[in-house]
Amino acid sequence: MNQPRLTDVRACLIDLDGTLVDTVDDFTAAINAMLDQFGAAPLPRQKILHFIGKGSEHLIQSVLAETLPPARAATEFDAALACYQQAYATINGRHTTVYPHVREGLASLREGGLPLACITNKPHRFAVELLQYHDLEGFFELVYGGDSWPRKKPDPLPLLKACEALGVSPASAVLIGDSENDVMAARAAGCRVLTVPYGYNHGNAIQAADSDGIVASLFAAAQAILPAADHTASLSTN
Repeated sequence: MNQPRLTDVRACLIDLDGTLVDTVDDFTAAINAMLDQFGAAPLPRQKILHFIGKGSEHLIQSVLAETLPPARAATEFDAALACYQQAYATINGRHTTVYPHVREGLASLREGGLPLACITNKPHRFAVELLQYHDLEGFFELVYGGDSWPRKKPDPLPLLKACEALGVSPASAVLIGDSENDVMAARAAGCRVLTVPYGYNHGNAIQAADSDGIVASLFAAAQAILPAADHTASLSTN
């Protein structure tokens, strides 16, 4: 892929699931624990992968629509969401892995002087716990979850609030994400946006999203954003 190049970036906003951390196995374990409580058959990992990225409410609505009759799916939603969140809280981070070169990319961006914000549709407490579990929280000035503001991505509100908190204009910020949701939010906010090719994107090809470029990793994103002299972190061999 051709390496994009962005200039005059003053802050980076970064998605979590599918961008920093591969969390689909956590989702699969928690969802199937919930389904077991409701006497429903488990869903395969690949099916659940397509539901990730639009927040917990959308995730559970999609799962129930797939597994229960419509009338029961509607009446059981609140109980199913509570059951899912209880299950997720017990395993958050246990079945996840940090994607390759994420730590090097985050370190390079920070050492290049850029403030970082994690902007996710995952509930805030789960996002913070997951970042702490993988020792990533210290890279970020702030973390906004799907419940931090009245609206979540693809609405631009979380991005605009993050830019305001970091003291930068949206035009000088870049969002790094893995989905069309991220691209739509960035465009609506007036931010630039880079996408990674390894995430979820609801099962669709990320190449169809109108981003400012696709980067192979977070470290490649840092190379696309920072002046060459500021690439202070080097890639590990792991």
